[in-house]
Amino acid sequence: MADLSFSAGMIALVRIETQIPIDPQRAQAALPGYTRFYVEAHAKTLLAGRKPLGRSVRYLVDLPLDWRGKADDLEGEEVFIFARGVDGRPGELQLVTPTAQLRWSNARELQLRSLLRAAVSPDGPPRITGVRSLLHVPGALLGEGRTQIFLSTQDGSYASITVRHRPGLPPEWNISFSELIADAIEPPARDTLPWYRLACSLPPVPPPDANVSQSEAGRMQALADYRLVLDSMGSCDRKLKFRPKAVSPSFLVAARGHEQVQSPTHWKA
Repeated sequence: MADLSFSAGMIALVRIETQIPIDPQRAQAALPGYTRFYVEAHAKTLLAGRKPLGRSVRYLVDLPLDWRGKADDLEGEEVFIFARGVDGRPGELQLVTPTAQLRWSNARELQLRSLLRAAVSPDGPPRITGVRSLLHVPGALLGEGRTQIFLSTQDGSYASITVRHRPGLPPEWNISFSELIADAIEPPARDTLPWYRLACSLPPVPPPDANVSQSEAGRMQALADYRLVLDSMGSCDRKLKFRPKAVSPSFLVAARGHEQVQSPTHWKA
């Protein structure tokens, strides 16, 4: 959901009025086991966007087929769409991927709204681009120590992870997007924006030259703490069949002013 959101020019909740399959001879779905549909929908809510949205919208979407070779009939149902406008064609949209349509649920709406609020907040976490350095410093007592993991960010802002060891206690870690110690936050909950920034961006292992711990034991502990952070967050489960790329600036460009726009591309059959 986050990948779709950050690539979309608009995110809307719509009610599908018409769903018509397209002859594969005219427009084939991008993947086997899918059929392409022409959809007309009533726009209910614009959750994010740089331009207003009319009451009626039209777009193409690829839907999966069941064992009978049938797609779900979504007429009358509400769905979220992640799209961009088509120049010179009012009401016509292009989804950011062929399948960028998600069925509505209350839980999904709450998650999406929370993600969007965090994304446009001035205090929102930046995009993580890699690991700059990591350093383990042992403490005065046996079993005591601290590992600092400094992260690279797209906009050059500060981001670091701290793992603390105390005698007789399990290690604890936190993340900070500010150089102020008081601004450090606990490990982020799954599917929140801070979690997405970390879990979906950190490499499986840091670069070998990033580990600047002074001893071999310190270097091993720093690597162990890095793995601890990754394991505690869990894997970034990206289920998208396609990686979305923005043709025009996403709504985040207007809201944040520093999100990178990817190279233009259009998906085709």
